[in-house]
Amino acid sequence: MSDLDGKKYDYVIVGGGVAAAAAVGGIREVDESGSILVLGAEPDGPVYRPDLSKKLWLDKDASLEKTQLLDGKQAQLETSSPVAAIDPGAHTVQVQGGDTVTYGKLLLATGSTPRTLDLPDSDRVIYYRTAADYRRLRDLAGKDTEVTAVGAGYIGAEIASALTQNDAKVTMIFDEELVQQRIFPSSIAELITKDFTDRGVRLIAKKQVAAGSLADDTVAIQVGDGTSVEAGVVVVGIGVTPRVELAEAAGIDTDNGIVVDDHLRTSAPDVYAAGDVASYEDALLGRRRVEHVDNAEAMGKKAGRNLAGADEVYDYTPIFWSDLFDNGYEAVGDLDSRLDTVEDWNDDHTAAVVYYLGDDMVRGVLLWNVWDSSDKARDVIAKSRDGKLDRDKLVGTIPTS
Repeated sequence: MSDLDGKKYDYVIVGGGVAAAAAVGGIREVDESGSILVLGAEPDGPVYRPDLSKKLWLDKDASLEKTQLLDGKQAQLETSSPVAAIDPGAHTVQVQGGDTVTYGKLLLATGSTPRTLDLPDSDRVIYYRTAADYRRLRDLAGKDTEVTAVGAGYIGAEIASALTQNDAKVTMIFDEELVQQRIFPSSIAELITKDFTDRGVRLIAKKQVAAGSLADDTVAIQVGDGTSVEAGVVVVGIGVTPRVELAEAAGIDTDNGIVVDDHLRTSAPDVYAAGDVASYEDALLGRRRVEHVDNAEAMGKKAGRNLAGADEVYDYTPIFWSDLFDNGYEAVGDLDSRLDTVEDWNDDHTAAVVYYLGDDMVRGVLLWNVWDSSDKARDVIAKSRDGKLDRDKLVGTIPTS
């Protein structure tokens, strides 16, 4: 037993990510003195997770210490403290190892866990997600290091771009024809793919990882056609799944995430959820789950305020963004290349606004090299939903320059 056992807190937050840190801030806006306990499973406290695949690789002045989101003054932070079970009826949380704490209000900000492959259990195979993953990759991926990146989606493309800009020799293995083909229309996916190739990234497209093996200081990856790729480190970014196990075991409603209402309350009394794990009713797009930091920050803050009694509706439609070499984008809503798209390019074909439509309604807007237009994108989605903006009037609605 530790000093935690038997203690009671006004607020307990399960999870140590961005949503948890934002929730602490939200609580403190309403309740300056209530006791807060944050239980994080990782050895590090909450960090600004986008920096792990962006700023920390591209800004020489950036450091992991500067990404820390809690200073220890606003709440009691316990790292390396995974939760074994919650009991909504008794208002208790059991920490692995046996400690049990009692809460007044509980927030589940358990986030998501990376999808894995049938690869050797080695510290040279990194399912990139945490500050510890960043440290390990930094140690292994120096100049001219051979790196295999598996996956060409959001994280896979970002980290391959960042590593290449740090002079690593990157090979990407992915099961699509083009980089980020599942997100973007072919016009943009082709531009991205060419950019990666021009930067020296070796692309092994339309292939799946079949197996892997270790030999001395290398990892060999075998793909479906028998090709073997050897590297000093393998970075896997093939998506995540929401961590709903605690909620499910406690009888809390789940459906591709922990189901919450418009105040971020779960089906259990005094239990809320926020961040990657929460399935919520988006004010513009209906029920969805979002795995991006803007949502974690906004939802976490709102959940914290509501834990402390604010009684506010979460009606925010978040954005997400990325930078890939010299190109970048912001986006609102659902980006899925299987949807119908309307593309609006500028004259020199360097910037575009892409509208994604489902059932004749705009479901998402991509702002490719177009900035400071996310509010306009939300307005387009709202007008489309309300029948005030037809498909044939989309082009020109948001300026491309």
